[in-house]
Amino acid sequence: MSLLLGVDIGTSSTKGVLTTPDGTVVATAVREHAVSRPHPGWAEHDAREVWWEGFAAVTRELLPQAGGEPVAAVGVSGIGPCALPATAAGEPLRPAILYGVDTRAVAEIEELTARYGAEAIVSRGGSPLTTQAVGPKLAWLRRHEPDVWERTGRLFMASSYLVHELTGVYVLDHHSASQCSPLYDSREHAWIGEWAREIAPGLDLPPLAWPGEVAGTVTEAAAERTGLAVGTPVVAGTIDAWAEAVSVGVTEPGDVMVMYGTTMFLIEVLASRRTYPGLWGTVGVTPGTYDLAAGMATSGAVTDWLRQLTGAAYEELTEEARAAGYGAGGLIMLPYFAGERTPLFDPDARGLVLGLTLGHGRGHLYRAALEGTAFGVRHNLEAMRSAGGEARRLVAVGGGTKGGLWTQIVSDVLGRPQVIPSVTIGACYGDALLAARAAGLSDGEGWNPPAGTVEPDPAAGEIYAELYRLYRDLYPATRDAAHALAAFSREP
Repeated sequence: MSLLLGVDIGTSSTKGVLTTPDGTVVATAVREHAVSRPHPGWAEHDAREVWWEGFAAVTRELLPQAGGEPVAAVGVSGIGPCALPATAAGEPLRPAILYGVDTRAVAEIEELTARYGAEAIVSRGGSPLTTQAVGPKLAWLRRHEPDVWERTGRLFMASSYLVHELTGVYVLDHHSASQCSPLYDSREHAWIGEWAREIAPGLDLPPLAWPGEVAGTVTEAAAERTGLAVGTPVVAGTIDAWAEAVSVGVTEPGDVMVMYGTTMFLIEVLASRRTYPGLWGTVGVTPGTYDLAAGMATSGAVTDWLRQLTGAAYEELTEEARAAGYGAGGLIMLPYFAGERTPLFDPDARGLVLGLTLGHGRGHLYRAALEGTAFGVRHNLEAMRSAGGEARRLVAVGGGTKGGLWTQIVSDVLGRPQVIPSVTIGACYGDALLAARAAGLSDGEGWNPPAGTVEPDPAAGEIYAELYRLYRDLYPATRDAAHALAAFSREP
């Protein structure tokens, strides 16, 4: 029986999985790595060391556990959208500039928005220019590192770089390309030639494929490095969050993935193209579908900050938060501890806790953090509905689904049930499914059945409705002060 290999390059680790064609997990492997932050606002990965060597190490760990069964196909994904400049031969010229957590290109965002017009950018590409966009990062590179730009011939993201190292093929999937704003036209499913020539002159933009299409096969050099057999098919791959959506069956219009992690991320699948100034509009993983995406700047990052600050274990904090009750004893938190992404797009937003008294303890703060992120989820889903989304089915994934309290709070705030899938190991599991489909071994039916459903508590929902109104009032009431404090913090 053939196996499928899926490998995902995350922000802080590389994860791999071997599965059977029906989705049974045979083996998993993880390799930790770090983000380089050489300057404030920068976030980078060394592509060869972190991406390629991480892939090779995880693969070499997994293959001995295959029991002699062959790998029929390989699926890959990774963080994105990223910008890795490389030579015409595909050799990296500097560390990759990461997705929206890298905020170096703020000036270029403003300049390109003024140059092409905010409405025109959203109309053609689907998304406004933010720190998530690739185009401004390329403009920054051309301006600030002209020696690097002079030698730049190709552009990679994590998944496309792995495909190139494995197969020698230069290709990018349509979904990842749709996050290269303002270089890609999401109506035409093609690069916007005139804008690309202005922003990134001389750059050979990659040919495009769909994430589940076979891009090429493993070369002799890649086989020697990874242990994979020469000629093994490799799919084009995509950005990790979208591969994770595939892994849990979020593939039909109206499906929404709610990812509980360091940052909260949401993807809704659409049957037709929709845009909204406060969201990212992208093409989907499969032809004929589109997506609306939303992402908070922090969520699990805030709970981890509280854990480190208090020295308590997650289990302790969770139980104390459970005992604190609805409303955290009269606290409301704005979880904008690293600015906020959708739907505010405000890098100078700041965290706020309102209602503190001497009677509050760490459990109340932890509860307020969980409720604050739940309010953020509601805010983003309301924006999606304003854009034409329907959110008929919510599927919860990620490490934050463990323990049950966080997901229960979110369902109570939304007044909506959330499906919990059987397997939640992440994007690598979706990579394996894309590989299985490409190899003709699975259509995905029954791949990852539900393990349960979190049902909302109507009584809690009534309380949270009033607290949510206060939450929404807080940001506009404190925005000017938050911006002033953000400016103060940047002063030498």
